[in-house]
Amino acid sequence: MTESYQDFIERKSQLQGMDGLKAKWIPSVMFDFQAFLTEWALLRARAAIFLDCGLGKTLMEFVWAQNVAEETNKPVLISCPLAVSYQMLKEANKFGIELHRSSDGKAHKPITVTNYQRLHLFNEAEFSGMVCDESGILKGYDGATRKIITNFMRKMKYRLLATATPAPNDYIELGNSSEALGYLGSPEMLVRFFKNEQNNSDQKSKWVGKGGGTPKWRFKGHAEEHFWRWVCSWARAGRKPSDVGQFSDEKFILPGLIQRDWIVEPRSLPEGKLFQVPAFSLYEQREERRRTIRERCEKVAELVSEKSQRPAAVWCHLNPEGDLLEKMIPDCIQVKGADSDDEKEEKLMAFTNLQADCIVSKSQIAGWGLNWQHCWHQTHFPTHSFEQWFQSVRRSLRFGQTRKVLLDLISTEGEKIVMDNLKSKAVAADRMFDRIVALMSKELKINRREQFDEAEMIPAWM
Repeated sequence: MTESYQDFIERKSQLQGMDGLKAKWIPSVMFDFQAFLTEWALLRARAAIFLDCGLGKTLMEFVWAQNVAEETNKPVLISCPLAVSYQMLKEANKFGIELHRSSDGKAHKPITVTNYQRLHLFNEAEFSGMVCDESGILKGYDGATRKIITNFMRKMKYRLLATATPAPNDYIELGNSSEALGYLGSPEMLVRFFKNEQNNSDQKSKWVGKGGGTPKWRFKGHAEEHFWRWVCSWARAGRKPSDVGQFSDEKFILPGLIQRDWIVEPRSLPEGKLFQVPAFSLYEQREERRRTIRERCEKVAELVSEKSQRPAAVWCHLNPEGDLLEKMIPDCIQVKGADSDDEKEEKLMAFTNLQADCIVSKSQIAGWGLNWQHCWHQTHFPTHSFEQWFQSVRRSLRFGQTRKVLLDLISTEGEKIVMDNLKSKAVAADRMFDRIVALMSKELKINRREQFDEAEMIPAWM
């Protein structure tokens, strides 16, 4: 089989056209921007939707999956983080969508939902398409798990990734998303659009502006706009409806965030020091965190022990922090890594369903996908991971929240560098997302099917 020169150019550009399906069912409850993005994702067949928390990605996933299931007469699988499947069942019932939760590998028409931890129980051949809910979580898994998920979808025509992306300058994550969808993999993406100071393809290199040593990845000469044109061919991103088109933001205005920074005084000095000093190295920062566990946990317990300060979500990093907080805070529940998946889901749903009014956990466990608009108070210890911090905060600060969210950030003088790094990443993420939205908006105006009057001139030696 031969291909035309135009087809060859189209294939090499990685900007292939729509080869999916036209939506047959768009429910009237969808907002106009949700319907627009769902129809685009269906036409694209393999697409990613990077939308802020609370903009209705779950409903869009349902409608996308329903259309694919009806078109192919085969079930569609939605994979999501722990406990989110129960939440999805409630959402599906609210919209009158048939959804079946499966934990044993059995496929159900039209839509089956499970969590990522049980994906190995399923047979990919039974499904015509797959949705990865909170797909940003995939980069937190080890390489073997991410490979399982990518391989599970590899032969499916219809694939959808959905997540909020707070740090869009993480180009490796975009490469992983592209690879899962069947476009360029991370190594190919790097070679095509980027270079580093050592002129190799080492993916462990740091990005410009993210700290660390050399080599640092940079865009090639004029590759930045070409890169975003390529991303725009398979992804859409937005923090509000107007970011993805001429849509109104009127019903999607967040109530606001009140942040209080608390500096606690340690009872002991760092080893070999005469007074409190900032912890510079990662080793010093870990020692600072361990040395001040009790003081920091006492402050958290003081802030959330009163019933008037609840519902509250208390976020920690270390197992000893979680265990101590559980002892100090009356009537709280802790979700920890040692719990079985069933225990984690039971505790997370207890807080989600208002059966408990204070929860202690880590962002890696409970910081993804859950809707906690009922929770208006959170406490945090500082972290270098802006994404984990962002995701955990947005469990409460999301569209649908009716109160201003109170965020208490507890640290010591020694953690000043960690705090400063977190704040600088927040500013950088906002700046980069503005850049993404601007470039995507520009790309949406380009007519990729422009017709040219002159025929291609192919050299005689070809």
